[in-house]
Amino acid sequence: MNSFFKKLGPGLLFAGAAIGVSHLVNSTKVGAEFGFGLLWALLLVNLFKYPFFQFGPRYAAATGESLLDGYKKLSKGLLVAYFILSFATMFTVQTAVTIVTAGLASQLFGIELSMPIWSTIITLICLGILVLGRYNVLDKLMKIIIITLTISTVIAVGFAMFNGNEALSAGQIFPTEIGGITLLIVFMGWMPAPLDISIWHSLWAIEKKNETESFTPKNALFDFNFGYIVTIILGICFMVLGAYVMFNSGTVFSPKGGVFASQLIDLYTQNLGTGTYIIIAIAAFTTMFSTTLTTLDASPRAMAKASQLLFGKYIKHSYIFWMLILVFGTIIIMTQFLSEMSSLIRIATVLSFITAPFYAISNYILITSKHTPKEWQPKTNLRILSWLGILFLTGFSLWYLSRF
Repeated sequence: MNSFFKKLGPGLLFAGAAIGVSHLVNSTKVGAEFGFGLLWALLLVNLFKYPFFQFGPRYAAATGESLLDGYKKLSKGLLVAYFILSFATMFTVQTAVTIVTAGLASQLFGIELSMPIWSTIITLICLGILVLGRYNVLDKLMKIIIITLTISTVIAVGFAMFNGNEALSAGQIFPTEIGGITLLIVFMGWMPAPLDISIWHSLWAIEKKNETESFTPKNALFDFNFGYIVTIILGICFMVLGAYVMFNSGTVFSPKGGVFASQLIDLYTQNLGTGTYIIIAIAAFTTMFSTTLTTLDASPRAMAKASQLLFGKYIKHSYIFWMLILVFGTIIIMTQFLSEMSSLIRIATVLSFITAPFYAISNYILITSKHTPKEWQPKTNLRILSWLGILFLTGFSLWYLSRF
């Protein structure tokens, strides 16, 4: 068992980053509003995004380079585009996940502080973990978090299904109202995660490869597939929770992270029993804390690497520099623009969906180019799935843009 967990690393970090707002917030809301009606969307978007996420660790383990190195080899313009897109969204994404984490922390620990104060405390705790422990501590801590998250969530689902008062329809639907369409796009934009996380994954894979020589391309793919399956299972779990606990409840969810967290836990405990409070609270908090921690590591790591490649030289302490930039930017948004968070989150999630074809096409071109060893380029089946994925993501993005 110990050797099994030693093989894991970047895949669980991917899961930690992915299982956040997309699962706890969006999957729960989709289940609450549509029951199991949008299960098709969850399964399809996971299927069609799969190749492009997988190409991150595949390329890194096969070449010893990150996707950002590969982007530069293809075109410096790709790297510039990534730098701009990442800088434009990283503060909003970090603030969004931290606010929800803060609301859950307030509920779990019962300490009444304002959301900006709770958010600042959580941000500084994550900063301390990353500055002192770097990748090694992050790797070990995430294994504990993901195990805790999975066990507590599955138990919560068991309670929900056992206590469910009515059978829910498995019929699939397609929203026709503007609100439903927007929720669908937001849901798919961050399910299981934005495609730029493939770049984060490639950077984590390099760290793992430097840490242990046994992290071969074969092990990298096993590690990724394990983490990806976990994200799909937990995505379904949170949809099931939303469907059994909140479907037809008449509850209108608050756009404010702290209020939403309170509504979420209250609804669960009201329907599943007060004895489940601690299980629900731990599942929800570990979900969001893992995302807050991994995004605080990944965005600065990616920006540091992109800066190095763009300016052509190694910049000492660049990772710490970008982390501090992200921390200060996040705190400013939390204290000055908290009332606008709902709009900022929606913009970030929609932007993630409509930029997905950019990352999908870039990753596919790179993994099938001369820069990837022939033996680790995707086989015919994966190439076909990639083409279908590009068509799916591009078609949905164009369809959404044509509606507004």
